[in-house]
Amino acid sequence: MEGSQNRYNQRGVSSSKEEVHRVVDRMDRGLFPGAFCKITPDALTGRDDFCNVIHSDGAGTKSILGYLWYRETGDASIFKGIAQDSLVMNLDDLACVGSWERVMVSSTVNRNARNFPADALAALIEGTEEFLQSLRDLGISVLSGGGETADVGDLTGTVAVDSCAVAVMERDRVIDNSRICPGLAIVGLSSSGQASYEKIENSGIGSNGLTSARHELLSKHYFEQYPETYDSKTPEEYIYCGPYRMADPLPCSSLSVGQALLSPTRTYLPVAKAMAEELGDQLKGLVHCSGGGQTKCMRFGTGVHHVKDNLFVPPPLFAEIQKASGTTDEEMHQVYNMGHRLEAYCPPEHADRVIEISKSFEIDAQVVGQTEASLRPDQANHVTIRRDGVELTYG
Repeated sequence: MEGSQNRYNQRGVSSSKEEVHRVVDRMDRGLFPGAFCKITPDALTGRDDFCNVIHSDGAGTKSILGYLWYRETGDASIFKGIAQDSLVMNLDDLACVGSWERVMVSSTVNRNARNFPADALAALIEGTEEFLQSLRDLGISVLSGGGETADVGDLTGTVAVDSCAVAVMERDRVIDNSRICPGLAIVGLSSSGQASYEKIENSGIGSNGLTSARHELLSKHYFEQYPETYDSKTPEEYIYCGPYRMADPLPCSSLSVGQALLSPTRTYLPVAKAMAEELGDQLKGLVHCSGGGQTKCMRFGTGVHHVKDNLFVPPPLFAEIQKASGTTDEEMHQVYNMGHRLEAYCPPEHADRVIEISKSFEIDAQVVGQTEASLRPDQANHVTIRRDGVELTYG
């Protein structure tokens, strides 16, 4: 089967975003250059002991999956999950620098009004408010600053949902991933199952890699019925080339294929807050395994070899994506979280407590690996993944 990277490129997708990092990495990195998010002086209140964090992201092409579900079922409530996806992709990045108080969010919905009518828009707005209230019920202070809805039928055939989060926080509370160093345990928090604060089972997919997941799993039915959901410049053999309809059962799962693909992105905010409050300075870093999957960690710490040799068994959805597409192990781990979407870095003697805190929220956790000294001549960070007798190297 042809190389998976070629399949990604043919869909206009970059798994590594190297062209973006070549530009961004030359820019000012802020007060804490090694932190997960850029942190700036406090321009909002002007206090020297405070700082600002701002982050923008969205649900990506998962919005298109919501659109397909809506068109096939008439169920507009599916977009409440899309609202959560967009918010979590920002808020959990902020959590990785210790920011979960005095956070304001704003959302932007770009829609084709002909294809995305009022009931779907209402569900998005309601979903935003309901999710933020659920966070406040868990002790997470996040407020809505409103948003914008733009009718841009020339730009999108369906809908795109994006958000921006901004926060003011004390500088001495920042979780600075520059402290990730050799000799730490890497604790992974499962992306699947059902957390104590979730209403339904989570497939673990999050909001990364959905362009390829959608096309690799869903059938030509969607190519024929919904041309507004794909780029006409993409070669037909790469569009909706899978074996499934959304209502079909996902093998080895209680979910349908559509339910698994649309599973709302889990937030780890309550868990991250609990870990930071209990471990304090012993929590050396947090990594949200979003873009870059299991290689995201490579961007943090100095002179670090991230060794992951005890990963979770991949949830059924990831196994089915790989089976349907023929994607290599190397590419799967670089695109998808493959079973855990948050990593905590701590001295080994504190790993059991991190696991206990996670499990108190009914989220499975385990030591998935450790950090060692870089083996590269230039001391650059790199990642080694060992699974089922296969060794994958990155960096």
